[in-house]
Amino acid sequence: MADEAKAKGNAAFSAGRFEEAIQHFSDAISLAPTNHVLYSNRSAAYASLHRYSEALTDAQKTVELKPDWAKGYSRLGAAHVGLGNVEAAVSAYEKGLEYDPANEGLKSGLADAKAAASRAKPSGASPFGQIFSGPDVWSKLAADPTTRGYLQQPDFMKMMMEVQKNPNMINMYLQDQRMMNVLGVLLNVKMRAGGDDMEREMGAPEAEAESTKRSAEPEKKKAPEPEPEPEPMEVTDEEKAAKEKKAEAQKEKEKGNAAYKKKDFETAIAHYTKAMELDDEDISYLTNRAAVYLEMGKYDECIKDCDKAVERGRELRSDFKMIARALTRKGTALLKLAKTSKDFDTAIETFQKALTEHRNPDTLKKLNDAERAKKELEQQEYFDPKIADEEREKGNEFFKQMKYPEAVKHYTEALKRNPKDPRVYSNRAACYTKLGALPEGLKDAEKCIELDPTFTKGYTRKGAVQFFMKEYEKALQTYQEGLKHDPNNQELQDGVRRCVEQINKASRGDLTPEELQERQAKGMQDPEIQGILTDPIMRQVLVDFQENPSAAQNHLKNPQVMQKIQKLVNAGIVQIK
Repeated sequence: MADEAKAKGNAAFSAGRFEEAIQHFSDAISLAPTNHVLYSNRSAAYASLHRYSEALTDAQKTVELKPDWAKGYSRLGAAHVGLGNVEAAVSAYEKGLEYDPANEGLKSGLADAKAAASRAKPSGASPFGQIFSGPDVWSKLAADPTTRGYLQQPDFMKMMMEVQKNPNMINMYLQDQRMMNVLGVLLNVKMRAGGDDMEREMGAPEAEAESTKRSAEPEKKKAPEPEPEPEPMEVTDEEKAAKEKKAEAQKEKEKGNAAYKKKDFETAIAHYTKAMELDDEDISYLTNRAAVYLEMGKYDECIKDCDKAVERGRELRSDFKMIARALTRKGTALLKLAKTSKDFDTAIETFQKALTEHRNPDTLKKLNDAERAKKELEQQEYFDPKIADEEREKGNEFFKQMKYPEAVKHYTEALKRNPKDPRVYSNRAACYTKLGALPEGLKDAEKCIELDPTFTKGYTRKGAVQFFMKEYEKALQTYQEGLKHDPNNQELQDGVRRCVEQINKASRGDLTPEELQERQAKGMQDPEIQGILTDPIMRQVLVDFQENPSAAQNHLKNPQVMQKIQKLVNAGIVQIK
């Protein structure tokens, strides 16, 4: 029954029904809880839905049940990459390669993870990373009366450990006042609450953490006992002949490879065919011949060879990577034959099947490219400006009647018929704003501006969304950008006025405690704010504002410094009186 549930899960996964696949794999796991393959498959399904936390849990269970199975570490690495833990992903891929050094999937995953790690180092990492990784983090928190009690709270300790492991996760916890207090302690900043001024405390004595040294002599590993030499086995004439045929088949394959590299395709096909006649237990001869047919543009012949390779590979229980390779080649040939958007479906399904066998980055890229090409072709087939205008007018009528969901439906249809009309994006952004779907409204407003930077309605839509999201500085910038194109636009001028009023509330200290906490949390998520607070020069500037008024006056003469101070004031982090 577990195998039956697994088969249903595999079929659902191949068809892209990932939720259904998860349910089937879960049913199989309840029947066979020690089967590592089931956890591996469910991990892949979770990852396909971008539910990387669940994917990580299943991947960890996979390697726990089968520590020497390389594919489990491939799942583990993919889950870590999805969560942004590229360093952990690198470790997982490297561990898998210890068990299977030739595994191409692990090699490719390792290369991608290392590339992501190198990209993240200069700009992707949180500026707060260093303050959480210092040796005196815990002693500072224990010494401060504000945070000392937190150390007895399990949920707080878990939150801190997650941030230490991945500083980028700090944005998830900035609504928690405890995290705001921790930032204050670690940055020597005391956050003001409910109108109190934020104080800078530099040079305050810190409690020294007691350290204990533990040393343990490493256990000496016992030398493995020598295994007894195997007794020589007698080889029959039939076995000897079969072995010679396999060797001859390999030589034919090498000749085929050489001919392929020289673009001598007919000769390559002859050698691969000869190899297949000598040894029908190696499907690489079929997949290689399929590659030649693909290069020659003989796509039907390529597909036939790939189907044979998959069928024979199942019978021989061949390496899953070989079967995946055959399916990928078949999918590529099907793409070459595709003429309409519906023709892409078979190719996409074939790529998905290949990924269930082996999650190869090249196959995944081909799948993504095929899905994107299909969507673009569908849009071309569906394109009709006249019907698009009719749908836009229907949307406008529903908008006037305040039937916003119906209006969204018609605007969406209009965009399918003509995705280059900025007016429709602007109108749908207005609907989303009315419905409180602010992220969707912002996305549409930005698309509207991208399509026509001179269309002022796009700026009013975008500014309104940002204002409702309480991102007043960003909204102000948007309204001001719109005024460059239409200086007399009353809607844009009113937007500027509203934003300035909200920004000045922070400068005057007129925010309620709740408003202050909310604005501080939003500010702390802003990379620019994070950069200012972790900049040694700006930290000294803030100290001077508290302790050295004459130096503070000199700082105010520097426009760049004053701009950064104003940024902190607007975010509710500091207040100048």
